[in-house]
Amino acid sequence: MTNNNNMKTYIVLLRGINVSGKNKLPMADLRDLLTELGFQNVKTYIQSGNIILTSDESKTTICKKIKDGIATKFGYDVPVIAKTISEWKKAIKNYPFPIENEKIVAFTFLDKKSEIAEIEIKNIGDDKFKIDKDLVYIYCPNGFGKSKITNNLFEKKLKVIATTRNLRTTLKLLELAEI
Repeated sequence: MTNNNNMKTYIVLLRGINVSGKNKLPMADLRDLLTELGFQNVKTYIQSGNIILTSDESKTTICKKIKDGIATKFGYDVPVIAKTISEWKKAIKNYPFPIENEKIVAFTFLDKKSEIAEIEIKNIGDDKFKIDKDLVYIYCPNGFGKSKITNNLFEKKLKVIATTRNLRTTLKLLELAEI
């Protein structure tokens, strides 16, 4: 039996779900799976693998259970990243670039602290990024559509798993986690 005193709320991100018709995973099925795995207060937000849940288990255990559960039930190998509410708030609070336009602000969450603190990306124009341990802050004043700053680039250069959320989604996930 779980001890509710140790329950924590986590924001969990899946990488590469329901993108361009690939790795189709209906959110209702995902919520059912997470409940079957023993997580509580499971909520999802939009179709791209954003989850809020409570658990008394560690982030590492949560990520492994979800990754294994999705592989077993749906046959997808999906990277999973979990953050606590305090980590999420700190990420938002420490955003180093202007936030006046939410359409050009994003957060790339990494599955672990990068051993690499600085990388060079050529020809990124006005785009900016800042690596901060297990997070990369992104600022793309001309929008994300043409930006060279991508998950794949960070994964390759930083040797980590990365998944990006825009400011609106990042703020909404915090709001849902605090309900």
